[in-house]
Formats: sequence, structure tokens, C-alpha cells
Amino acid sequence: MISFECDYNNGAHPKVLENLVRYNDTRPTPYGFDEFSERAKQRIREAIGMPDAQIFFLTGGTQTNATTIDSMLYQYEGVICVGSGHINVHEAGAVEFTEHKIITIPDNLGKMEAKALDKYLDNFYHDGNRDHAVHPGLVYITFPTELGTLYTAQELDEVYQVCQRYDIPLYIDGARLGYGLMADGCDITLPYLARHCDVFYIGGTKIGALCGEAVVFTNRQAHKHFFSIQKQHGAVIAKGALIGLQFEALFTDDLYFKLSRHAIEMAMQMKQIFKEKGYEFWLDSPTNQQFVILPDAKVDELAKRMDFTHWGQTEGHRTICRFVTSWATTPDEINELKRLL
Repeated sequence: MISFECDYNNGAHPKVLENLVRYNDTRPTPYGFDEFSERAKQRIREAIGMPDAQIFFLTGGTQTNATTIDSMLYQYEGVICVGSGHINVHEAGAVEFTEHKIITIPDNLGKMEAKALDKYLDNFYHDGNRDHAVHPGLVYITFPTELGTLYTAQELDEVYQVCQRYDIPLYIDGARLGYGLMADGCDITLPYLARHCDVFYIGGTKIGALCGEAVVFTNRQAHKHFFSIQKQHGAVIAKGALIGLQFEALFTDDLYFKLSRHAIEMAMQMKQIFKEKGYEFWLDSPTNQQFVILPDAKVDELAKRMDFTHWGQTEGHRTICRFVTSWATTPDEINELKRLL
């Protein structure tokens, strides 16, 4: 059965597997202090143009978000996030499990607006009772957003300027970072993104790796005991080279970006097919996530032949469906979707 359900239900790119085979015949230093991981970190530093960036490897997105956010907050602080943000809707309360409140503000098509962030922070600091409240200690956004939309360079700059004005760090969840950077019309580069936040992570699980995320601290230093915090969260694996070697492969010869671009090209072909068939889109996404409104009868028919996500109901016995391409999506799969439609 063809799957357009998500972008993390396939294996790893052959180049990543080659590194895994090479690793299997070595005895690297454990816990991520190995030659593979060091080479991967150096290549990421070169890619973002920041030779002093601090980089840590973790296995998955939820683990990465919970660990990184917890490391950056005092006990009485929370993290600001739009209502549709990933940590607020799709991580089973992982951040709250670390005893930090998620403070939600309104979004615009999944994006945080600088004016909304500024309004919240201005109101907070003018509240005479603020010391009785959870203090905002971090701002969290995703790129791309949970809805597959993108920030422009100006929008990201405006959000970061607000964060700097209030001396609050900005953290960018990059689980699908490559799919955002390589989308048509994106005017943000990886070095630009790195300069306009304090910490972000590069998602590998969804883009060519078996598993793994790379947390990158840029304009602020990581907690001096980040490794210990990582360990406390169960986010350190003894065979740490398993993550490093995958990122070494992904950041060799621009593989990460080539894989990301392939997914975008497949998604745009998919988008055109739905348009030609006359189907309506819930919103306009330039990334590998496409949200299409289908009649319930068509949903039931397609579900017998392929996997995709039911995102929610809308009027007229219709369903919002999410179709996702990945680095591994093939033209044959796109053609089969066209035939079935």
C-alpha cells in the first residue's frame, strides 16, 4: 500500500546506510564523543557559517524539544508557543511533563506574528501581579509550521527582534527544516536562520536518517551542563556515533538539501494533480505537507488503497486530509495517486 501518511515511515538513504556499515567495524568512543560525530558537527558548523556553534545529537523530535526547552528554563518559567504549535498539540504534554507551562498566543496560518508576541510580553511586564504568574522564559516556533506554512525572512527577523528586545531566547523546531528551506519561494537560508535564533534543531528522522536530530546553539551558549541534562532526560545513548554518522552523511555533498528538494518536487506534482481534479485546498502550503478537502466518500475509497491522515471534518460531509511526501517518495507513487483520483 502506498503511504502519504507522514515523512518518517521509511528507512534511511543509502549514503547513511553506508556509514552505518562502516561504523559496524569500528570501536568508537561512546556517548557521542566519536570521530563520526565530530566530523558531522564540523560540517554543520560550516553549513551555517558559525564555527563556534555548539551541537548535540539526540534521537527524536519530542525528546529533543522536551530536553532543550527544559535546559533553558528556570522552574518558574514557561515557553511561549502559538496554539497550533507542535509542542502544544502533538507531543502528549511532554514539555508540561518537565513541569514547564506552555503559554499559547494566537497564530496566523500556523505562524507566530511579532505583533502578537510583543503584545503578550508587553502586557505581561506591565502586570503588577506578574510575579504570581508563570514567567515567559523562551519563545518556540517551528519551521516549517505545523500547517506546512513558512515564515519569510522579514517575519522571522521581526519575531527575533521582539525576543531580543525582551531578552528572551528564540528556539526553532526544525523537524522538517530541510523541507522548509528548499520550498519554492523560501527566502530563508540555513545561515540566515541560524543567525536569527538562539537555538534550533536540524531534523534527520524525517529527512534521510533512520533517526536523529541535531540541536544547534548559535547566539546563546548551551547550559554548561547540557550533557548531564540530556542524560537525565534519557536522551543520551551509549552508541552515540549512531546519530553522528548519519548527520555526517547527510551533510556531505549537500545530501540533506538534495533530499529535501526531491520531496518538494514530489509534493508540487501532487498538488498539481489535486488542482487538475478540481479539489479544494484547506490552505496553501509550499512544503511537503499538502492539506486537501475531499468528499467523505472519496476519503473512504482512497483509504482502501493508500495511507494518509484525516486532519479534521469540514462542512458538507467533507474531510480535511493531509498528504505528505518525503525524500523517499517516487514518481511512480505520485502517478498511482493520479490514477486512483
